[in-house]
Amino acid sequence: MEHITRLISASKSDFENMSAQDLKISIYKSEGRVVMGQHLIFANQGLVRGVTNTEVMFSFGADMVMLNTYNLDNLEDNPGMQGLSIKELKARCNRPVGIYLGCPGKNTVVEKKLYNQNGMVATKEHIKKAVELGVDFIILGGNPGCGTSIDDVIETTKLTKSIVGDEVMIFAGKWEDGINEKVLGDPLAERDAKEIIKELIDAGADVIDLPAPGSRHGISVHMIQELVQYVHTYKPGTLAMTFLNSSVEGADTDTIRLIALMMKETGADIHAIGDGGFAGCTIPENIMQLSISLKGKPYTYFRMASTNR
Repeated sequence: MEHITRLISASKSDFENMSAQDLKISIYKSEGRVVMGQHLIFANQGLVRGVTNTEVMFSFGADMVMLNTYNLDNLEDNPGMQGLSIKELKARCNRPVGIYLGCPGKNTVVEKKLYNQNGMVATKEHIKKAVELGVDFIILGGNPGCGTSIDDVIETTKLTKSIVGDEVMIFAGKWEDGINEKVLGDPLAERDAKEIIKELIDAGADVIDLPAPGSRHGISVHMIQELVQYVHTYKPGTLAMTFLNSSVEGADTDTIRLIALMMKETGADIHAIGDGGFAGCTIPENIMQLSISLKGKPYTYFRMASTNR
């Protein structure tokens, strides 16, 4: 553990030989200052001509980026990748890049289909393909309108663990789509959140995903803080992530700053920001504000400037 550089201080040379479990330790050692961006692949080519949104988010202070709506059935149908493979994108960024997979279930899709949902479902074939493509982590959940239940997430976590073992980090939880089933931490939820977290960890999750206080209605710092503490104590070494989304990621920087401080109060290890904004990602200045609020300007500037170090 001593030889592993903490993620907020790591650069190209550190990532080149970092295994999934090394990455997990690297995040842990960063003491709650890791920032994750989210890139909505289907939307279009991106904010800036000639570079992907993933590259933009890394250049504004993100430590990790998750690809959402990545079409594994047709790799050519991923506009936001601008023709790059995941390995080529990682070679440009020299940072951890992962993928978001929807958990299949017997649920009704309640919203209009905007993208190829089948292409991002966590089937055996897609999970294996994601690993072959070189992802550093897999996040399991259900995009808004997909009808994914927490039981689907638990079962898919078991499946994913059986396939990837310790080769790829697994994130799992329920932090969005709270219309049909309340998110983890919601006081109106029918099921006990700690019992769900226990099942997710037992199923093989390395990281539990939770909603960020201040971005989803009805969620407070105290509620999420209690769940994060349970994550950390039920199985020491398991990490927690708070997710700032629900369209609030597209707010002004003052709002992001306030929510960032609440996210840090929860004690979570990773703090993610959603893709709601323009052209497939949040406003880059909001990534930078989240980073500055969580880890200060020196570490933010290091992340912005150290791509090829």
